[in-house]
Amino acid sequence: MKIVETESFLSVLCELAEQGERVCTVVSGSSMVPFLASGRDYAYLEKLKRDPKKGDVVLFRRRNGDFVLHRIKKVKNSQYYMIGDRQYAVEGPVEKEQICALLTGIRRKGKEISEKSFFWFFFRKIWNNTVFLRPFLFAVFGVIRRKKS
Repeated sequence: MKIVETESFLSVLCELAEQGERVCTVVSGSSMVPFLASGRDYAYLEKLKRDPKKGDVVLFRRRNGDFVLHRIKKVKNSQYYMIGDRQYAVEGPVEKEQICALLTGIRRKGKEISEKSFFWFFFRKIWNNTVFLRPFLFAVFGVIRRKKS
């Protein structure tokens, strides 16, 4: 097994996507739960072929060099405002030049989920507009999860 620094690995993925390759990486971190789960789900990323829009999930690079996979909450004056699906605070502005790739598919438990699925639609259109409800929704999910176990 070869261990590669995350920044180097994601830099190479961005380069490959820019060259037109569809790249795949395992998801790490919890900011995109419940849409994506760390260590379980795989993200398929591709070069931007259109301007990113509200609801898209993109891989971007913060000014400090960190790579982040988050959803676009809003677009204003050609700048992007991002949020993780588990987060309450919007981050931005992010410039288009900072966006490396667009999420075009995910693989969960061996099954690929496309942008055409209801699951994807729900998170792009509905969940993206529930930021103010998220603390309550996560509390309810927590109660349900504890009752199941």
